Amino acid sequence: MIPRPRQALQFSLFFFAYYGYIGVFSPYATLYFADKGLAAPQIALLMSLIQVLRIFGPAAWGWIADHTQKRARVLQVAALASALLFCGLSFGSSFTHLLLVMLAVSVFTSALAPVSEALMMTEMKGDLTHYGRLRLWGSVGFIAAVSLSGYLLDWYGIGMFPWVGLLLLAAVFGVSLGLRESAPAILQSGAPSVRQLLRQRAVLAFFASTFLMLAAHAALYVFYSLYLEQIGYGTGMIGMMWALGVVAEIVFFYFQAPAFARFGVQKLMLASLLLAVVRFAMIGALAHSLAALVAAQILHAATFGIHHAASVAMLQRWFSGPLQARGQALYTSISYGLGGSLGGLALGFSWDKYGAASVFWVAAIFALAAAVCAKFSYSWMAKDEVTPCRSVFGKPL
Repeated sequence: MIPRPRQALQFSLFFFAYYGYIGVFSPYATLYFADKGLAAPQIALLMSLIQVLRIFGPAAWGWIADHTQKRARVLQVAALASALLFCGLSFGSSFTHLLLVMLAVSVFTSALAPVSEALMMTEMKGDLTHYGRLRLWGSVGFIAAVSLSGYLLDWYGIGMFPWVGLLLLAAVFGVSLGLRESAPAILQSGAPSVRQLLRQRAVLAFFASTFLMLAAHAALYVFYSLYLEQIGYGTGMIGMMWALGVVAEIVFFYFQAPAFARFGVQKLMLASLLLAVVRFAMIGALAHSLAALVAAQILHAATFGIHHAASVAMLQRWFSGPLQARGQALYTSISYGLGGSLGGLALGFSWDKYGAASVFWVAAIFALAAAVCAKFSYSWMAKDEVTPCRSVFGKPL
């Protein structure tokens, strides 16, 4: 279903601003913390503890959003609090201060992705045909922010990082004021509860797969910039590498609907997981080669773009209607929260024990394990479930 034109514009702007913030935070936060005097283990602990809040935060926000049926208002409150609290990053440089500020910010930013996705899914009535055309604006925001801020921070210093992040969070809040609530969905008689869904082995295997895939991606979100800086790449080039990956992601999102209609969600999901194995192995072994690094970044179209879209499609099978926000929240909590935090800690240990390149070899192993879990999920889903398949992109899941 096509969203209302004004709401489609608001969602596009929201994703542009929010993922623009992510485009500044993901590659440059670790460099900012290093500039403040934090050691690599402290940075790993800080980033991992931030991820810990993404285990519990999204679930709490999802419950609030679903039970109040005021997802737009929840989103607005979370966006405002995020911007106000982020100001604290400009004052103080001790590990304790930075930790407390970022934990407070993360409580509220953990609501932004799952609640906005749930709000959009409600607006689209679960039809993902136009999802990619809206979600790609998040990728455009990311690439614009990561590219421009990379050169800005080169010129004016990494100390500008908090102010750039604050500007983007303020834009997130401003745009959120234009989002409106769609008519609430009604739970169908006999539909399973969240607790019942989490007892299905296909659902558990799916979440195990997403957990492992995001644990693997902690290699990128926590260590990629530090790794490239260590082997001699400058801040501007690091930013361009992040931007290149997102360009590939944008291309995929634009052609998402026909790609899924032709190949199906399950085949593309498995392909993305196996390509992640290749991508992380390439970064670990060949990062000194610019050509290999470019090829690995182009695979971001698969390891993030395909994986994210396929995951959202799978969530539509089990979590829809009034369970929408909780389904998105569970995905965020288990994948980005639990997977990202434990993955960051495990990879931080690997960095200290075996060297920087080992981080990406361990990530490749995580991705391979994720592919095995996904295969089990699809096999069990075909055997165990008797409910009709939901149709997404013109094909049943």
